[in-house]
Amino acid sequence: MRLIIEHHTQYVYSSPVNYTIQQLRLTPQSGFGQHVKYWDIKTQGQLDGFEDAFGNTTHTLVVDQPHAELSVTVMGEVETGVNDYSQQQALPLAIYMRDTPLTLADEAITAFAANYRHKPIDDLMHALVDKVGYIKGATEVTTTAIEAFKLGKGVCQDHAHVFIACCRSLGYPARYVSGYLFTQDGSLMQSHAWVDVWFDSVWQSIDVSNGCHAGETYIRLATGLDYRAASPVTGMRSGGGVEGMATSVVVNQAGAPIHQQHKMNQIALLKEAQEIQQAQQAQQ
Repeated sequence: MRLIIEHHTQYVYSSPVNYTIQQLRLTPQSGFGQHVKYWDIKTQGQLDGFEDAFGNTTHTLVVDQPHAELSVTVMGEVETGVNDYSQQQALPLAIYMRDTPLTLADEAITAFAANYRHKPIDDLMHALVDKVGYIKGATEVTTTAIEAFKLGKGVCQDHAHVFIACCRSLGYPARYVSGYLFTQDGSLMQSHAWVDVWFDSVWQSIDVSNGCHAGETYIRLATGLDYRAASPVTGMRSGGGVEGMATSVVVNQAGAPIHQQHKMNQIALLKEAQEIQQAQQAQQ
């Protein structure tokens, strides 16, 4: 399957930003069943690329001139479902047993996972999605696995963190995966998250939120111990006042008719970011 991706992030500020620095993990690599045909990042700052500790293609973005807006757009084409699993293991498996604040398991998670020891990994996946329902807006990016499990609801990021906590408590190395998901109806037009777990002597890619294994409709961007290590964008700025941020992700199948709802409108995205910024400023 050939997939076309267009991912745009728009920032607006209530006052000029003096300096911005970001880490962008927005570039997929060939391997793990995908082949990158082309990929491009456009932004108004300086980009310097490198490979991080987990083997992710990463860019440092620096904007050292005053700016009232900032946009980052990535576009590319990736062929999925290919017989290419050549991505090398950058780190020892033991690294993926390491707990982080976001993936730490408490007694409740450990007891839950213990019910699925020596059982197929899919049994744990299905039980978890029943236990922690998919509810948008129920959690924040800082929500931990313990908090989401206790709450009993969350989004794909929370499902990934709780599943990782369960797997590591059972002795299975597991890592967070960030990327994109293509759906025929255009739903889930946003960044997505799932998990690689080392089970039966092979990495198995598990999408807990959708109760399935990740396949040819998935494009992986980065992996890490948790969301913070694999987040598509992290950074900081100096100045700027109140920030408004809006994102748009469009994934289309190459050669297929593109419906209006599957197109990105940058003008509408800028307006959305401005409205978010103004709303947040009014609350202060």
